[in-house]
Amino acid sequence: MAKTPHLLVIRLSAMGDVAMAVPVLRALTKQHPTMKITVLSKPFLMPLFADLKNVTFYAAEVDGKHKGFFGIYKLFKELKLLNITAVADLHNVLRSKILRSFFKLAFAEVAFIDKGRSEKRALTQSKNKVFKQLKTTHERYADVFRNLGFKLILTSPEFPSTTELSPEIIEITGVKNTKWIGIAPFATYNSKMYPLDLMEQVIAELSKQPIKIMLFGGGKKEIELLENLANKFSNTLNVAGKLKLDQELTLISNLDVMLSMDSGNAHFAAMLGINTITIWGITHPFAGFSPFNQPSENAILPDLEKYPNIPCSIYGNKVCEGYEDALRSISSKTVIKKVLKTLN
Repeated sequence: MAKTPHLLVIRLSAMGDVAMAVPVLRALTKQHPTMKITVLSKPFLMPLFADLKNVTFYAAEVDGKHKGFFGIYKLFKELKLLNITAVADLHNVLRSKILRSFFKLAFAEVAFIDKGRSEKRALTQSKNKVFKQLKTTHERYADVFRNLGFKLILTSPEFPSTTELSPEIIEITGVKNTKWIGIAPFATYNSKMYPLDLMEQVIAELSKQPIKIMLFGGGKKEIELLENLANKFSNTLNVAGKLKLDQELTLISNLDVMLSMDSGNAHFAAMLGINTITIWGITHPFAGFSPFNQPSENAILPDLEKYPNIPCSIYGNKVCEGYEDALRSISSKTVIKKVLKTLN
């Protein structure tokens, strides 16, 4: 390894998985302060890495000039000018495999993530299920750096300071003079989403407290639903669709608690050191996708006696027959109690 290594870190998508790399990189830069790191990801994800020292961001335009095999070769030629000495592939998909192969041919050291696919299959199968905690994604990321020869410890992490709210954000949220709770009620799949009628009960009860509730989400339909929800209750504000990603991260850093599904917002909050409560449907923390450094009791699970086949799926895209309403086994009172306990 060169005296001052220049490490290329590849993690192109998805948003939550990219966010999970942030606390690992924060630990890496702290423990190896002379290392130079270039993160390769999609352009809109650049704000996730803004506070990391010795880390620069390179945008992969995978739908534009870097599309396809020749686009990836063009990307390689651009990155090669940066004098990359090693490549850490945290994605391990076709695109990243091709890119890292070019670097290997150029004599750079290369390591890539082991996603533990066979263990995950054993965890989600209905017959002969092996129900145990698997290695976390954060540790899988850390292993990639360890395989390149870097010592890396993820315990006793440090988090960035709370970012000051800009006048533009304050115009939307108001000045912070009480505790703030973020609620992100949506997920990619319905199987991971707490039913909206129950979430409404949670918001109704929490809105009676001397706190402010911020509703997070994205997409036109979601924004509409959140706006309608916010209008029903006092102390409740929809921020979805009103902030850019960097502003949203600033706002999240000012929260006291984030309540989220097994989704990207949970990882945004956790990477900033915010108390993060997650609600899980047919997925399960054992698969290794828990938010970083959060206690296991912050994960609220369905009734596993009634639904013993959970997790049916790693990502929530496959639902076991009869498990469509598994999330309804979590009462709104359970969620409210957990939020208030964490808040206090």
